[in-house]
Amino acid sequence: MPEQAGVNVSLSRIAMSGEMAVVILIVLILVMFFIPLPPYILDFFLTLNISLSFLILLLTMNVRKALEFSVFPSLLLVTTLFRLALNVSSTRLILLNGYAGQVVQAFGGFVAGNNPVVGFVIFIILTLINFLVITKGAERVAEVAARFTLDAMPGKQMSIDADLNAGLINEQEARVRRREIEREADFYGSMDGASKFVKGDAIAGVIITLINLLGGGVIGMWQQGLDFLSAIQLYALLTIGDGLVSQVPALLTSTATGILVTRSASEDSLGTDLTRQILSYPQILGVTAGVIGLFGLVPGMPTIPFLLIALLLWGLTYILRREEKAQIEAAVEQEVAPEPEGYKPENVLSLLAVDPMEVEIGYSLIPLVDKAQGGDLFERVSLIRRQVALELGIILPAIRIRDNMQLAPNQYVIKIKGVEVASGELMTNYFLAMDAGAVTEKVAGIPTKEPAFGLPALWISEDQREKAELAGYTVVDSPSVLATHLTEVIRNHAHELLGRQEVQAMLVYVKADYPVVFDELFPNLMTTGEVQKVLSQLLREGIPIRNLVTILETLADYAPLTKDLNMLAEYVRASLARQISKMLAGEDGIIKVLTLTPQAEERIVTAQEDEGQPLDPVWLNKFYESLKRQIRPLMQEGREPVVLVSPAIRRYVRSITERVSPKIMVVSFQELSPEMEVHSIGMVGAGE
Repeated sequence: MPEQAGVNVSLSRIAMSGEMAVVILIVLILVMFFIPLPPYILDFFLTLNISLSFLILLLTMNVRKALEFSVFPSLLLVTTLFRLALNVSSTRLILLNGYAGQVVQAFGGFVAGNNPVVGFVIFIILTLINFLVITKGAERVAEVAARFTLDAMPGKQMSIDADLNAGLINEQEARVRRREIEREADFYGSMDGASKFVKGDAIAGVIITLINLLGGGVIGMWQQGLDFLSAIQLYALLTIGDGLVSQVPALLTSTATGILVTRSASEDSLGTDLTRQILSYPQILGVTAGVIGLFGLVPGMPTIPFLLIALLLWGLTYILRREEKAQIEAAVEQEVAPEPEGYKPENVLSLLAVDPMEVEIGYSLIPLVDKAQGGDLFERVSLIRRQVALELGIILPAIRIRDNMQLAPNQYVIKIKGVEVASGELMTNYFLAMDAGAVTEKVAGIPTKEPAFGLPALWISEDQREKAELAGYTVVDSPSVLATHLTEVIRNHAHELLGRQEVQAMLVYVKADYPVVFDELFPNLMTTGEVQKVLSQLLREGIPIRNLVTILETLADYAPLTKDLNMLAEYVRASLARQISKMLAGEDGIIKVLTLTPQAEERIVTAQEDEGQPLDPVWLNKFYESLKRQIRPLMQEGREPVVLVSPAIRRYVRSITERVSPKIMVVSFQELSPEMEVHSIGMVGAGE
């Protein structure tokens, strides 16, 4: 907001000096309880008290939300303490001298019309209004607001977590919104307690007035020798004036309290918040200056204190408005002239947005997401994103989770860029039992298939879980089934999820620690899009790209020699030989591979060199049958097949084998580390 920004510079400077001023003010208030004040100083402080009350009331009427005036509970305590200190000082002067300054006398004479009975009635009315209506109502509203704010905190936190996991906000914005909720709860909790100060102030005002009246009568008759009527006439007017000059600010402050709680602790000090927030609205300072100036013109009022404070407020208003105007003029000069009014077509760009990845669930699966019902799917998604970053080395885009009433109640669908890639069904409050080959006893259940790998499984109730585990079944709950399926989909489609934006973020991270590699590669040798295509090729074949520095160094070495991205990807694979070897090695450290027969390798080399002559379909079918026979026992054991070929035909063989199974890893000799032990467990050919 330009108006707010216009005064930020002034507020910062004033806030720095305001901290010490507030400390001095609080010390001075405490001193006033014990040290007598001259009447002219008391007049000034009473005028200041009225001015502050007006200012606080107008501020609470103009703030957009309560947190803009989060210092109010502390300010309420300080103003209440200030008002009580003034009551003590005026009482001391009334009882000692029979005179407490022009303000007290003017309020007693002007409001009461020199009639103690009228003045006392007006004082009682103001006190009743303040105590029974405004103070009691504000106290109740603050109590209810604090209770409802605390009750609403879990729901608001869940909403922030949902927006964060859906990608609507980032981590920083989520942190700011959580802090806002905490401040709001702190504020209303503080207001619940601070409202008790207002109630206590009203009670103290009545008691002090009675003490003044009784004490003044006793002193007038016993010490000064006045008769009863003269003593009451003298001290009653002073007491009523003192009570009124205290009750008017108390009434204004109570009203401000009620306004603020019906419409949150701060991180800054009281002085900083007090000066910055009060001076955020220079126009209100101007209005307050005008009101205080009019008070000074009322007959019988002390003109000098009121006009002095009015001039100070007006001068401060003038300074702030001048800086605000200068800031606005500077901002206007940079703005582009607005287009003339006319027909503006509807902006439909937002309708074109497609989420990189989303999960749609039926209404029966909503408890898996709802924290109030024990759902933890959002937390699992966060863990999946972390796991993918550690395993594959990619920044996974935000995964949106939404309900879809068009799905079956127990169904879920996983989409990538708006297109369904996987689906499944879950039974909430049931467990999925899978036979891993070690089952000794069958259990009863609802037959189904595990959605991630298509394995036979059973849905069993919770009371059967222990029995199934003892029988050798692998038992998992419904959220784990969905999380496993989602993780497997991400692994299989990681190359589709890695876009230029994600690659750019990864490159910026690398640049911070390895600027030489980055500057050598960009922008002269390769673009972000070309690097993204190389990384996608690696991910497509299951090669993690976490070792991004080595990948970039390899690209920087070979990019001057060739612009063929496929060839560059092969060079990168060779540089990652140790990583690839570690992936393929079994628990015994041995890499077990399938190789091609010499005849099959020779035929593939010939077909690759003569691009116009594809492989004979009959021969290719025989090759596929041989490949299937070799990999079937491996896949039944849960091992991924590995085919070892020469570097020249690796890409071509990969294009052939992926039609049989994308899980087949095709590697060349140069992609295996020399220290690794390699065993051939079979040969693939066409029976030549």
